[in-house]
Amino acid sequence: MPGTPAAPMTSLQKRVLYVAIVASFIAFLDGSVVNLALPAISRELGGGLVVQQWVVDAYLLTLGALILVAGSLSDQFGRVRVLEWGLAGFTATSILCGVAWNGESLIIFRGLQGVAGALLVPSSLALIVTVFSGPAQSAAIGKWSAWTSGAIVAAPLLGGISVDVFTWRVIFFLNIVPAAAVWPALRRLRAQDLERPPGSSIDVAGTVLAVVGLGGIVYAFIERGSQGWGSPQVWLPLAVGIAGLAAFLVHEGRTRAPMMPLRLYTVRNFGWGNAATLVIYGALNLGFFVLGLYLQQVAGLGATAAGLALLPSTLILLLLSSRMGALSGRFGPRWFMTAGPLLCAAGFLLMLGIGLPLDYAWQVLPGVVVFGIGLAVTVAPLTSAILGAVPPEEAGIGSAVNNAVARIAGLVTIAFAGLITGPVITTAGLHATSLVTAALFVAGALASAVGIRNPPAPADASAGPAADGTAPDGVPGDGGGAQGAS
Repeated sequence: MPGTPAAPMTSLQKRVLYVAIVASFIAFLDGSVVNLALPAISRELGGGLVVQQWVVDAYLLTLGALILVAGSLSDQFGRVRVLEWGLAGFTATSILCGVAWNGESLIIFRGLQGVAGALLVPSSLALIVTVFSGPAQSAAIGKWSAWTSGAIVAAPLLGGISVDVFTWRVIFFLNIVPAAAVWPALRRLRAQDLERPPGSSIDVAGTVLAVVGLGGIVYAFIERGSQGWGSPQVWLPLAVGIAGLAAFLVHEGRTRAPMMPLRLYTVRNFGWGNAATLVIYGALNLGFFVLGLYLQQVAGLGATAAGLALLPSTLILLLLSSRMGALSGRFGPRWFMTAGPLLCAAGFLLMLGIGLPLDYAWQVLPGVVVFGIGLAVTVAPLTSAILGAVPPEEAGIGSAVNNAVARIAGLVTIAFAGLITGPVITTAGLHATSLVTAALFVAGALASAVGIRNPPAPADASAGPAADGTAPDGVPGDGGGAQGAS
């Protein structure tokens, strides 16, 4: 019943939540922890903006492309087993990144790190969906969303301190600590793995097509800055990438065991929720990528000071996300997912006042605070709405698709950054980025308002879903997940 508090967590639930948060946190953290270290990396390894973009995008590329097949692996081989593979691989590749000797080797190791990271996220969230139910599931997803989304915003501070106090290489060695801390708890969860479904298989062809499609497009947009659109080194990979993605969609519609089941997009909240995810997380990654570079390279802040400048949004996110997840479980996600992105957009519009000399208290802080409130209102309801739309047995692939969409969104918008800012970060480039970021957040709010539907209250849904999978009001059912149980 609405208003009924969730029961206290069992020891198993606490262990699952701890493992899920830590494993996902380090995967998300490394998507953006290097942002404030990019100037230091560029000074030591060279390569300019192109290498800076690739250090971020090489990780996001493999993470985004392979997170889909990782969801299938999670459903077939067991959440815990795949988490163990991912954690071991992530630790090893983090060490390789820390000892990279030039820009090219760092980019290669970052790509390998993304492969391991892809194994962490779907299994983590699928474990939560498996072990928690009802209002407790919404609250747990809220905590997970707070910490994992907070990783994106808190990463600059960790990266900044590492650069200013030690060296940029420390940011990769730090991954060893949480990986070692969570390993004993992870091993104790092995009994939670289910038997592999008979006749299951891995979509190898889909994986290859996804990597080729995404890689070609991202390579073209990053290299465009130095080569120009007329260069074969730009338009040829772009054409290959577009063809690869088109072939991927055709293949996924025909194969028996797709890594991204297109039928899931016919479920209203899943389809519209992922559309909102695409623009919201694209905006988040683009805005903080450019803002972090601006605060250092133009405004003259040190890496730690730049990280501290963005910290208030992280604190707000951590304080409010669990509560927002619980409220979403009671009242439905639709208007949270509408209001939150609008507040995020307002935060970036406030940043249009940023200029030189920089006045943090008046030019940066108000926008960061408003943005943080908006992000806290958004992330947990968004995750709950999407996972509540798929059956529990498909939680791994549902989580994988949503997280792939979020990572691919960041991958593409960061690749576009040079088109918006120009080859060098300037105040005008930051303002242009703020406008584009705000527009993307508004698009996310519109997608949520138009597409998301709150599940019917229990008293209105006593008849249950119809045989065609629709709820009594004609909206596709939510699969009995978090929202339906509230």
